[in-house]
Amino acid sequence: MQLTDSHAHIYSEQFKTDRDEALRRAYEVGVTTIVMPNIDHTSIDRMLETEARFPQQCFAMMGLHPCSVGKDFERELYLVEEWLGKRPFAAVGECGLDFYWDKTFVAQQQEALRVQVALAKKYDLPVVLHTRDAFAETADIIEAAQDGTLRGVFHCFSGTKEEADRAIGLGFKLGIGGVATFKNGGADKFLPAVDLAHLLLETDCPYLAPVPHRGKRNEPSYLPLIAHRVAELLGKTPEEIAEATTRTAQDLFKL
Repeated sequence: MQLTDSHAHIYSEQFKTDRDEALRRAYEVGVTTIVMPNIDHTSIDRMLETEARFPQQCFAMMGLHPCSVGKDFERELYLVEEWLGKRPFAAVGECGLDFYWDKTFVAQQQEALRVQVALAKKYDLPVVLHTRDAFAETADIIEAAQDGTLRGVFHCFSGTKEEADRAIGLGFKLGIGGVATFKNGGADKFLPAVDLAHLLLETDCPYLAPVPHRGKRNEPSYLPLIAHRVAELLGKTPEEIAEATTRTAQDLFKL
């Protein structure tokens, strides 16, 4: 199987001692492509260094994570725009809304998302969305901006069938990760009704490791476990899941 990990923080400090080995393990199980979301100004150097060292396997996005949106968010966004004007990136992201941890900067998060959506349209790039306790608000912003050119993915999707239908109706894909393997992850409630063409696979490593590694550091080599779970829920073979999701990722990110 050839697989694409559409969302992986492989540049994270958690891989400082064994990043090369983790990427080798991924390649050995068929994860030949890894798309890396940015967080904020502190992650750019590590992310781009990883891409430079593994240019055939790792591809960088550029964006500002909602949990990094604060009083100085405009300065962060200026840096994002500056980088987008310098060189190619796979996507704008990850960006979005996160009302789970802190609602201090809700208005700033919303403005930061609008700005990054506009940048995605300006540079003809997909937008990679992080939503936590904020799906409806995120979808509202996307809907207001959708002119037929906006595309992207709701990453780490674990919502309802109605939310899945809305995301797909907006022209977006659903990123399916380790939560799909959790006993009460909820994937069985919406995935069987979703056409395979609308799905991407992701690990979101080092977070949200799939069963049986739940609670441990996640890594791209665990992606086949997610592929097998999706195959089980859709009544397909893992090979069919791998082929379709890899093709979708290549089309979306222009890899």
